Amino acid sequence: MELLSKRIFSLCSEFGASGNEKDVSEFLTKKLSKHMSVKKDNLGNVIGESFGNGVHIALDAHMDQIGFIVVSVEDDGFLKVTPCGGIDKRVLAAHEVTVWGKDKIFGVITSTPPHLVKDEDGKKASEIEDLSIDIGMSAKKAKETVRVGDRVTLKSPQLKLLNNRISCNTADDRAGVLSILRCLEILENQKHNCKLTVMFTVQEETGGSGAKVGGYIAQADEAFSVDVGFAKAPDVTKESTSEIGKGTMIGISPVLDYEMSRTLERIAKEKNIDFQLEIMGAKTGTNADSIQTAGKGTKTALLSIPMRNMHTGCELIQLDDIESTAHLMANYILERGGLNND
Repeated sequence: MELLSKRIFSLCSEFGASGNEKDVSEFLTKKLSKHMSVKKDNLGNVIGESFGNGVHIALDAHMDQIGFIVVSVEDDGFLKVTPCGGIDKRVLAAHEVTVWGKDKIFGVITSTPPHLVKDEDGKKASEIEDLSIDIGMSAKKAKETVRVGDRVTLKSPQLKLLNNRISCNTADDRAGVLSILRCLEILENQKHNCKLTVMFTVQEETGGSGAKVGGYIAQADEAFSVDVGFAKAPDVTKESTSEIGKGTMIGISPVLDYEMSRTLERIAKEKNIDFQLEIMGAKTGTNADSIQTAGKGTKTALLSIPMRNMHTGCELIQLDDIESTAHLMANYILERGGLNND
């Protein structure tokens, strides 16, 4: 798992806030080009294609990350921001950030000392619009360096924990991206006749427009959307979560193709691949919702990697769950491609 941890940390180091994914898209274009021909669509999705005369299967994971957009540079040199994606406001006070202006600079979100907070205010998180970012510059220098519209992302350490667990920023959804790259590696020396389209999509955190365009372009027969899901933790309801380290989460939802979900469950049992079921009574809140209805419609399955601390700077996953996701997708493709050699 040492190599896998290096790869996820490398992926998570690439900047790619929603709507400004250029850096991570260039990084992924190089990675995906090792496996198939690659292009970018007009929206910025990285699209890879390998050809076969069998069923056409698309593999999707989003490359963008949550963050902020600068809305003003104040006369005291502090920055004011608004969310770019569903960032967790409860953990932002005193958090380190990276500001992607003309130069990459670092800052800290201000925090009111507890001695100066009224009792009732100390029980609730500040609204993001009420926070300020200190970049250590005068107003003149700040306005020369940072423009309104520049992105800001959370900055946090990349940690190796026990039991193949890691904590870092942007594991949502770079873990899903890595699982697809691992799937392609597993398939390298295997024979199948599936046509594959890989979609590393933009802007999932701000509404899923990348998946709408990517799904329309691909017009696949079937698709996998790979994202992260909620892992069990203290004070989190058990009904909506799965165990970290116990395998990929196979989604079952009205949006998802029932036969695909049950086939994945059967393959996982036959191949001794760790898995869990994720039951949803409505939409999934992932790219799967958009891919399913793109163009002529696509039978879609969802695989989720269990995660703690989602949408914070310290997202926590277990690397084994990336592996189980990759192996389950690969075995499904081999079966649908008419020859399962694994």
